[in-house]
Amino acid sequence: MLIRSWNLFHGRTAPPGSGVHLREMVELASADAPDVLCLQELPLWALGRLGDWSGMTARSAVAKRTPVPRWLGRVLQRRDPRRFRSGVTGQGNAILLAPGLEPLEHRTMRISEPGRERRVCHAVRLEGVVIGNVHASNEFSRPDVPRAELKRAHQLIESMAGGGEARVLAGDFNLRDPDLPGPNIDHIVVAGIEHGPLEVWPADRRLHNGAVLSDHAPVEMRIG
Repeated sequence: MLIRSWNLFHGRTAPPGSGVHLREMVELASADAPDVLCLQELPLWALGRLGDWSGMTARSAVAKRTPVPRWLGRVLQRRDPRRFRSGVTGQGNAILLAPGLEPLEHRTMRISEPGRERRVCHAVRLEGVVIGNVHASNEFSRPDVPRAELKRAHQLIESMAGGGEARVLAGDFNLRDPDLPGPNIDHIVVAGIEHGPLEVWPADRRLHNGAVLSDHAPVEMRIG
């Protein structure tokens, strides 16, 4: 099973340009038919379009709500993506599953403390494995904050897994740690099943019309 994770940076490029390329990102990440695709930093207007763009089954979670209708957030973001960001578009995460993979259960849990920006972990249970998707708080001066959130994310996954089932947590951990597999802050950690090494996409694999899609590289791992 190939599991891939990507923080989509709300469809923006690096360095930031004037366009929004969410559809191109989702199509690129799903083109070679991964089994599971975990996405972070999605504007809320895009959540209902993921299945059509990818041909996969989508399960999503809202992290940051928006004060405006989703369609209006889309219009404003496309008009000026540098100015209209998650405060207007909202923010969500999604787990996309290849055809034939049926989610037996889907849960979402808030992992950030009250009073802090809302961050969530959501997870799906498939036959024999639970896969969680997380985007932890950006607190590089206080790594204890994302560590505590990741602990709660692991607790959600453990609560969903039955005896002998594998557990996977993927996403933007906002944490650099030599004990984590990724060279930067995007990781996939696995327990209860054999797995290969974490692989990171080179920048040229996500070039689009001369721009690099997102400020994060996709990461992926094979399990089983």
